[in-house]
Amino acid sequence: MDAPEIYLSADEIASRIPDGALIGVPKEDGGAAMEVTRALIRRKAKGLRLFTVPVSSIQADMLIGAGCVDEIETSGVSMGEFGFACRFRAAVQEGTIKIKDATCPALYAELQASEKGVPFMPLRGILGSDIHANRDDWMTIDNPLADSGDPIVLLPAVKPDVALFHARYGDRYGNVWVGARRECVLLAHASASTLVTVEEIWDGNLMDDDRMLAGTIPPIYVDTVAHAPQGAWPLSLNGAYERDGVHLREYAGAAKTDDGFAAYLDQHVFGKQAAA
Repeated sequence: MDAPEIYLSADEIASRIPDGALIGVPKEDGGAAMEVTRALIRRKAKGLRLFTVPVSSIQADMLIGAGCVDEIETSGVSMGEFGFACRFRAAVQEGTIKIKDATCPALYAELQASEKGVPFMPLRGILGSDIHANRDDWMTIDNPLADSGDPIVLLPAVKPDVALFHARYGDRYGNVWVGARRECVLLAHASASTLVTVEEIWDGNLMDDDRMLAGTIPPIYVDTVAHAPQGAWPLSLNGAYERDGVHLREYAGAAKTDDGFAAYLDQHVFGKQAAA
């Protein structure tokens, strides 16, 4: 396998994600690649399908509001204490996005099947739920290892075209350190390609440092790395910075209306490009 490309820009990373791609992203405190999110909006990406592990907030809301997303599989999109994810909510109400409703364990199980190279993963806890009743792609069978009367749900493997996340460290050898953020490890293992932005470039080889080894994803699972300081802002990055609550509140207010959202993008997405 070729070594991953390093020192790309966030816009170059975004250019590697084709329209219509299925993109796996971690939850908001798990290393959301917000700089690439803004770059995808700038390049006017279309037809994207999001797979959240297991929930999302401003990242999904911005992409949906900008018209970049046709479909999302998730267990929730919310701005938490800042209120509804208003662009997501509007898209659902207007029927402009396809929703594949799931639970957190179901999303993990679908990725774990891909990670293990098997066609499905069994799960029991969703039996009888409304979510189960509305998922035609999930199959219920009798447990073949039981005598009878033991139903179990089979969830098909999900293999994202792209795993996209922001990590604390990367090195010149293509290793990426995510620490305890296991969603990123799962995404990298399960996806066809992995595109990463990193906060800092590590001096040396992360795989040679016993302190970092357990939290490091080796380059066999990483295709490209971009150095993007503050690449998760306005969300948090563990050990580096907290989320920007003032900015998130500002976004939640702006996103309540079409005009407010457009003004937000002009200032914080397109305006940033013009100032570069």
